[in-house]
Amino acid sequence: MARGWESKSVEAQQEDAARGKQSAAPEDPRRRSLELARARAVADLAVATVPAHRAMLEKLIAALDEQLAVL
Repeated sequence: MARGWESKSVEAQQEDAARGKQSAAPEDPRRRSLELARARAVADLAVATVPAHRAMLEKLIAALDEQLAVL
């Protein structure tokens, strides 16, 4: 009896997982890549101390924002 109960539980979990995968919208890999690059640039900017490096990171963030706006 216990074994039958466990298999029903596993079956229900598998069905729930399958439904979750179907309802999730596919993520755009290009958008995700741009978002990760932007997050990295923002983190780098937070600790950058050299003015030229800070300026370069600010320009990078602006360029990434433009690309994200297009998507």
